[in-house]
Amino acid sequence: MATWRAPGRVNLIGEHTDYNDGFTLPFAIAASCTATVRPGGDGLRAGSAQVDGEVAIPLTGLAEAPAVPDWARYVLGAAWLLRDRGVDVPPLEVTVDSDVPSGAGLSSSAAVVCSVVTALDDALGLGLAPDELLALSRAVENDVVGAPTGGMDQLASLRSREGHVLFCDMRDLAAEPVPFDLGGAGLALLVVDSRAPHAHADGEYAARRRGCEAAAAALGVPALRDVVIDDLDAALARLDGVGAEEQRRYTRHIVTEDARVLQTVELLRAGRVREIGPLLTQSHVSMRDDFRITVPEVDTAVEVLLAGGALGARMTGGGFGGCVIGLLEAEAVESAAAQVEEAFAEAGFTPPVAFTVTPGPGAHRVDG
Repeated sequence: MATWRAPGRVNLIGEHTDYNDGFTLPFAIAASCTATVRPGGDGLRAGSAQVDGEVAIPLTGLAEAPAVPDWARYVLGAAWLLRDRGVDVPPLEVTVDSDVPSGAGLSSSAAVVCSVVTALDDALGLGLAPDELLALSRAVENDVVGAPTGGMDQLASLRSREGHVLFCDMRDLAAEPVPFDLGGAGLALLVVDSRAPHAHADGEYAARRRGCEAAAAALGVPALRDVVIDDLDAALARLDGVGAEEQRRYTRHIVTEDARVLQTVELLRAGRVREIGPLLTQSHVSMRDDFRITVPEVDTAVEVLLAGGALGARMTGGGFGGCVIGLLEAEAVESAAAQVEEAFAEAGFTPPVAFTVTPGPGAHRVDG
């Protein structure tokens, strides 16, 4: 038997850049998923503390059980893929228990997958290398569940370090911990869960990915990451024909967002945490106006936080709902959260949930 815990994440900056081979800056949070893998039974069984009942499939895998619900595909997908790749996976029971809010844009799905993948690796004594763990976790979401995620969430869940953000180059999957000392700067990062629906596997996310790929093809580059900020205007001028207006907006967001990530990293390396605030806000404006993935709830939260003195604020996550982050003076957190709650009540929105986060560790074994 093996038990592993893998965290959810907050993305400080760098949204939708991952599947464009760009740069992201996530970090692990305390909310996490715990997975336990134990031998037994006559097939593969999935259980979740958040779902009634269990799901059982034959050792031959999910292909022989097409009606398996998505939550069980996240839990059993890794075992199925390993068997397909020739690993002798015995009958197993895999159970998960997560406190990462579902649908909040905090990567609850990657927390499940990464906790299961690391627990399976341990329980079966596979000794998978870090890159193999990452590839397997990505394959579960992309190939088994069909969610077109870009890999940032899994990197953050597997490789984060306490007290650091993770500077990820999504082309070569290099990940560098960069210090992020909020307390030392007298600051706090407030997360506001807007409680607006959020789903990575929906059509809007996939449409943005297709649009970015079409723009890169039209520009003759492997990915939009290859358009540098100094060449942006010329690149936008070259996009014409059907869908050009949309492609220009997507390109402008990705190219400027990559540049903002790089600027943020340089400021954090220099210990200038307070100066990243405007970059966070610029990121939100770009997501709202160019990528068009925000909703009234998250826009309201950002506006209220900025009006209340936040150094910067932005939506975090794939969009169309989810969470907002605000960089605040530590003593201003309680007041800022109350102001957002009041604004949501006035607008008739579902009451938000607010909490602070600090960078935590990535996936790790739970003893006992």
